[in-house]
Amino acid sequence: LILRFNFVMSSPEIASLSWGQMKVKGCSITYKDCKVWPGGSRTWDWRETGTNHSPGVQPADLEEVVRKGVKTVVIGRGMSEALQVPASTVDYLKKNGIDVLVLQTEKAVAEYNALAAQGVKVGGVFHSTC
Repeated sequence: LILRFNFVMSSPEIASLSWGQMKVKGCSITYKDCKVWPGGSRTWDWRETGTNHSPGVQPADLEEVVRKGVKTVVIGRGMSEALQVPASTVDYLKKNGIDVLVLQTEKAVAEYNALAAQGVKVGGVFHSTC
């Protein structure tokens, strides 16, 4: 019997989500908006890229997650889906060979956690308010 272990960083589970608050397993910080990828997470600060609800998520918001070698990106548009995701952003991910799911944040977190539990190299950006 030969056992082979693949020590690949797994995508962290999103432990909790409520209005304006997200917790990622293994991290003590409570995020408002967050980015997650295999092996890590951090706050998603819209001021870094000048992001706003409209036109919404830009490729610049996703570059860091893409660089982590993800195969799928999940975008949480907020509790009432106020955050827009332009076609150009979806195209940016597809051109990089990445599957993309754009969902209301509660659904996005559920989908992200399901993919992470299956061992998929999944990353995401999540907006936890409107």
